[in-house]
Amino acid sequence: MKVLIAGANGITGYRLVRLLAGGGHEVRAMIRDPAQAGRMEEAGAEPFVADLEGDPVPAAKGREAIFFCAGGGRGSSPGKKDTVDHMGAVKLIEAAEAGGAERFILLSSIRIEYPETWPERLRVYLIAKEKADRRLMASGLGYTIVRPGRLTDEPGTGLIAAAESRGGLGGRDGQWGNEITRDDTAAVMAACLGLDNTRHKAIEVLAGEAAHPRGAGGGLR
Repeated sequence: MKVLIAGANGITGYRLVRLLAGGGHEVRAMIRDPAQAGRMEEAGAEPFVADLEGDPVPAAKGREAIFFCAGGGRGSSPGKKDTVDHMGAVKLIEAAEAGGAERFILLSSIRIEYPETWPERLRVYLIAKEKADRRLMASGLGYTIVRPGRLTDEPGTGLIAAAESRGGLGGRDGQWGNEITRDDTAAVMAACLGLDNTRHKAIEVLAGEAAHPRGAGGGLR
């Protein structure tokens, strides 16, 4: 499948580039810095220089599926989080709608439905993510929203727990310390591309005991 990955040079996004390219997909890796192009080519992807704060529409042209892994970055300003995490996603959603993409898979956060429980330090980031989630759900795209717990850089275990959001794993009383590795999160996102039971759903994922990729849809009906 012809796919676009926004945030391809990010920690999770680059893992996704390698997984999808290694799985035989035609990957277009969206980057802001031309100096990152060689890294994308080595991973088997076509680098495409574009900016989510500018005009990302050309990057989405001809793509059947779009993955959004981009973010303003740790320590970025509230304005940056809005222009990238929120409006950057909205621009790509609109580009996908206009371009006829079949799928849109977005990386979000666990417990996004419960703003009253958000830690103050994460509030601006989560507000931006929640807005992006709502816009995607209102689209006509075959979307999947992947909502991981706290991301870690430990090696992937290949084992996850997954459930549809609202009453899922995080819940109103869940703990923000619940974790999943970036390796396993990228694997879940890649697996969702071929799992019809993840369409039009938001799924929470944490470290667990079910093997993926089948495990990515194991908690869904």
